[in-house]
Amino acid sequence: MSAARYAIGIDLGTTHCALSYVDLEASDGEKAAQQVLQIPQLTGPGSVEARPLLPSFLYLPHADELAPGDLSLPWSATQDHAVGEFARSRGAATPIRLVASAKSWLCHPGVDRRAEILPAEAPAEVARISPLTASVRYLSHLRAAWDAAHPESPFDAQDITVTIPASFDPAARELTAEAAQAAGYPQITLLEEPQAALYSWIQRTAGQWRKEVRPGDLILVVDVGGGTTDLSLIAVLERDGNLELHRVAVGEHILLGGDNMDLALAYAVTRKLAAQGTRLDPWQTRALAHACRAAKEALLSDPDLDAVPVVVPSRGSKLIGGSIRTEVSRDELNATLVEGFFPQVAVTEQPITRARAALTQLGLPYAQDAAITRHLAAFLTRQLGATAELEGFAAQPDDSTFLHPTAVLFNGGVLKSALISERVLGSLNAWLEADGAPPARLLGGADLDLAVARGAAYYGYVRQGRGVRIRGGTARAYYVGIESSMPAIPGMEPPLEALCVAPFGMEEGSEAPLPEQEFGLVVGEPVRFRFFGSSVRRQDEVGTLLDFWADDELQELEEIEATLPAEGRRAGDIVPVKLHARVTETGTLELEALPVDGSARWKVQFDVRGESGGIGAAAE
Repeated sequence: MSAARYAIGIDLGTTHCALSYVDLEASDGEKAAQQVLQIPQLTGPGSVEARPLLPSFLYLPHADELAPGDLSLPWSATQDHAVGEFARSRGAATPIRLVASAKSWLCHPGVDRRAEILPAEAPAEVARISPLTASVRYLSHLRAAWDAAHPESPFDAQDITVTIPASFDPAARELTAEAAQAAGYPQITLLEEPQAALYSWIQRTAGQWRKEVRPGDLILVVDVGGGTTDLSLIAVLERDGNLELHRVAVGEHILLGGDNMDLALAYAVTRKLAAQGTRLDPWQTRALAHACRAAKEALLSDPDLDAVPVVVPSRGSKLIGGSIRTEVSRDELNATLVEGFFPQVAVTEQPITRARAALTQLGLPYAQDAAITRHLAAFLTRQLGATAELEGFAAQPDDSTFLHPTAVLFNGGVLKSALISERVLGSLNAWLEADGAPPARLLGGADLDLAVARGAAYYGYVRQGRGVRIRGGTARAYYVGIESSMPAIPGMEPPLEALCVAPFGMEEGSEAPLPEQEFGLVVGEPVRFRFFGSSVRRQDEVGTLLDFWADDELQELEEIEATLPAEGRRAGDIVPVKLHARVTETGTLELEALPVDGSARWKVQFDVRGESGGIGAAAE
């Protein structure tokens, strides 16, 4: 294959997708020739328009709902679904046929992400698709849009970067890569969204970023999107007279964003209608949430608006005589969104947890506490020592209660609102003032809708050896559980130790042979591999064996259930092996077990299996 002409960056977002690209032949140094693709999409039955954003919604119409040709696109006349703006608007009135938040479902370990489960609350007569299939369709639409606009430069001959939340675990990363492969993509690179946002900011400064940040700066990236809240910290260092950027911390996966806010507004309006004597059923409440999304966006983008009308579709005369017209006021928006999701709290406050009911509906594992400011406070407190071992970085005062950012970069559609972004920055600076630290400054000028796609394309350009690169590697240290050898004791499982197989910051594409210690690998019968991750244990090296850890130090990831081929041995045999770890270019952890006798080796990786949705292992 000839060298790529373009570096393409794709934001596969919860609420919208975007595609940006850099012309590698026309770019020089930090001055990248960059554009955003206008994406053709249905905006109404039979109506196609090109827009910079492709809403991440998929509509599955009834067979008799639309006329022939109503779903045709420039590259396809036979599809049976709609993606984009028409899907979003049509689905607002018929939510049982609307697939939304597919990205959040894609990273949900509690469901089979290959199973046809979306729309989640659709009745039996509505066809469903899997979260993986929905992601494939969004990615396929982007690929087809590119090929239609650039027939001389086929998509599969370009350098492709797809973004993911920094908090995605290896299984969700692998699923994203698999969706891209199923959509006909060439080999892709995955990039964390907060890093992409910072790359975009760097690119937009046209080389002036070095005047806006300085050695010793700690940049907090706050990314509040449609489905998730992502928090990252990036340190600015000076090496050999040059500024370098190092990602030093990533927050936990917080399923909390614009979707939660839309639903909160819908419930607020539902309560208002109930007080007026009008009752909505669950179907109408879901439809109202989509209407509230549009009202929220209008009120946040135009400070002069006092209220925005919303219409709730009728379910027929038995319940309500006709469509219900009401409104979302600015006071309701402030009370529900600003005070509900961004309250002014102390930095010592932790996210609230509550005792849960024993039985619950199957759905997305949303954060229990909606207060994003409390999640931010907990993140900065938890990462207090994140820069302690960073060479050339000044230590914080000993009496600090949390890690002190010096600059803030916002990303995500929610933070387009000055009302919300000012609340977040004001809360952070109040904490800094109370801790005796100077206020953090805002790194402005970012396009919050397109920053991730633009940053991903610029990263593809940087990977060609041009521009500035953010260093960081893996966002966590990874461990595998080692069961202790001990006599059987009634009612007690053997103690578990955790072996570090990939330290914090291990670069993608690198390998880590473990020390010469041997372990026993059980073959020929069902076994469990237990994996753990830590965002706070930065000192552990490959081969560090933990026999004790605090509850907040290690978080257990998805376990792997597998039967390793016996390869000529008896079922249940324990084979002496040495271990070797590798982090792939997509951020997937691979662990190899190498038999001491030199026979066939086994590889275990975070790779989603077909029917069970679990993760598999194989022999080589």
